[in-house]
Amino acid sequence: MRVFVCVLLLFVSLKAEDFITKMEYAKMLYSNPRGIGCILCHGPKGEGMIIAKYKHKGKNMELKAPAINSLSRERFFKALKGSDSVMPKYFLTNDEIEALYFYVTSEVNR
Repeated sequence: MRVFVCVLLLFVSLKAEDFITKMEYAKMLYSNPRGIGCILCHGPKGEGMIIAKYKHKGKNMELKAPAINSLSRERFFKALKGSDSVMPKYFLTNDEIEALYFYVTSEVNR
């Protein structure tokens, strides 16, 4: 009986799907990839938003995060791999960047 249960568990574990879907994983990454979520600056759907308003030499200014939901894959990867702007470095893997790209460009997300 014990052998049967072990074989059954092994079979089930080999045939089981992932615990979360690709979209769920991507959404979790987007919400909090490394402590600061993309969502805080780029908005819930990657549409971009104003991060801060401030005055500089008496002039009203805005710091804006751009829309990222219509970027090409190449531009998206480049932005995350070599940020030299206000955007923090996340040190994401290519698979994580691919998941983020999938999330912000997905029709389900729009």
